[in-house]
Amino acid sequence: MSPQGFRPETISVHIGNEPDPATGAVAPPIHLATTFRHSADGERIAGYEYQREGNPTNDRLRETLAALEGGEDAITFASGMAAMTTLLECLPNGARVLIPDDCYTGLRMLCAEYLPERGIETVAVDMGDLDAVRVACTPSTAMVWIETPSNPKLKVSDIAALAEIGHAASAIVVADNTFATPLLQHPLALGADIVMHSTTKYFGGHSDVLGGALVFAKKAELSAKVAHRLHITGATLAPFSAWLTLRGCRSLGARMAMHCANARKIAEFLASQPQIERVNYPGLASHPGHAVAAKQMRDFGGMMSIELRGGREAALSMASKLNIFTNATSLGGCESLIEHRASVEGPNPRSPQNLLRISVGLEHVDDLIADLRQALA
Repeated sequence: MSPQGFRPETISVHIGNEPDPATGAVAPPIHLATTFRHSADGERIAGYEYQREGNPTNDRLRETLAALEGGEDAITFASGMAAMTTLLECLPNGARVLIPDDCYTGLRMLCAEYLPERGIETVAVDMGDLDAVRVACTPSTAMVWIETPSNPKLKVSDIAALAEIGHAASAIVVADNTFATPLLQHPLALGADIVMHSTTKYFGGHSDVLGGALVFAKKAELSAKVAHRLHITGATLAPFSAWLTLRGCRSLGARMAMHCANARKIAEFLASQPQIERVNYPGLASHPGHAVAAKQMRDFGGMMSIELRGGREAALSMASKLNIFTNATSLGGCESLIEHRASVEGPNPRSPQNLLRISVGLEHVDDLIADLRQALA
């Protein structure tokens, strides 16, 4: 079945999830084998040799992800951090990477603690300031890393404009599409070269599987280099994890629609509460990036953060009073989560002390709003 002409909801159900040709089973099988029979001279009989190098279940997932993002190649990893690390460590010594000033803590720590050992320089830039990005794009800039909406402040970056700036500097443009998913946003169509995902989040969708992925606009030298590095370093996605993620893909369209609908109502409620200083949600007209988000996204997602009047103590007090929202890390699952980010970002937190990040789940929105209301009382 070709993805041409299909909408993302249809792709996520069918591509990579075709019935098993051997048995007719509608649900795809799990291939757990670590090794595969080959001929006496090493020729691969069915295209596989060893699980770390390739696996039929992983290949199904890669096909799904590539089709959803509109890319020619997709590579899966044991985690989102493994995907980031493998890609960034493929850059040459002396390379310069621009990252957002608001971004996932894991990326920031990777750039600060480990990439310098590889001779890779990283510079944090406000990706909403296009002039600042142009200035930061020096001749040694090898990569521009975009995260939109960003984690945890939900900043919005203009992917098309940043891709143009990055390409003018001969840089590779990467977009972390974890918060939006390809159901809401297509960075490759906007000019990005690579899309990164923590598939742990919305693709898995049930808080029970770890994974990461890179989707490449073109199957070329860089994607082959990343695939080879993954094969050698070994941060591969286990077949059962690939199968669970494939299962999550099949319901992705329905879940994202409900995440978005619930989040929109919750953001509007929180914006009306006097205890809340700011609601960071791109679906609100008051959000600084609302116009850009409306241009490049189908909907505004299930993530938001709030900043409370009263500082850290007010934020911790609210989080501790909630009954339906669970205080927990991660996002994108069926259950609603809330987290005081500064408390979990390590010894040098960047998030404001009054900020709570919220992953809106699939519970009834009236129950969620009632829970928030009582916690603010």
